[in-house]
Amino acid sequence: MKKIIFALPIISIAFFSCKKDPAPTPVPDATVYMSYTPNSSWNYTVTNNITATNLNYTVTSTSRDSTINTKAYHVFTNSTGVANEYYNITGNDYYTFRSLPTTLGGKAIENIYLKDNVAANASWNQSYSISASGIPITVNIINTITEKGISKTVNSIAYTDVIHVTTTLQVSAYGIPLPAGAVTTDIQSYYAKKVGLIESKNKIDVSYAGLDEHVDEHTILKSADIK
Repeated sequence: MKKIIFALPIISIAFFSCKKDPAPTPVPDATVYMSYTPNSSWNYTVTNNITATNLNYTVTSTSRDSTINTKAYHVFTNSTGVANEYYNITGNDYYTFRSLPTTLGGKAIENIYLKDNVAANASWNQSYSISASGIPITVNIINTITEKGISKTVNSIAYTDVIHVTTTLQVSAYGIPLPAGAVTTDIQSYYAKKVGLIESKNKIDVSYAGLDEHVDEHTILKSADIK
């Protein structure tokens, strides 16, 4: 159970390999909260507040798409050497497609991380059922638009038209919700028009059946070169 509960919130893990699409999707315009323009790049720093360590990495937009579940996902590389990242914009819904680690069954999940047309305080839920180590686990991810159209300064760069998303997790085992306080989260993400993610705070505390696990990470966009 330890690996299951601890790993689920950290969805930025091994990404799913997909079939190439010969025709890339049109580049989204500046009104959306991400850019697909080839060779655009984003330089991030993630700070682990528990170990007091920093990791710098760069995400770069390629000129390739991959077809997943009939959707054209744009392909991005990551300088850390992990597998490619895949993102899709369908209407006002922003998707990512990723695989859980093999310890969690390796199931690929399609997740809507942002809806840019819903009002502040609106939410959407997504549930994932997996079997890990023979234990049936259900994870319900609840995303809420906490603020919309705000201004935010990150790394001395001022952004406007920012959307603030709060994410919470509900976990069940054998169909029974874990007791209150077993899993607590403080997951905050900020997205700016055209640029995408400019900051995220991920704090997860697990205290259940003798487990005592904690994640406390802060990611900021240091700079971006949008072509």
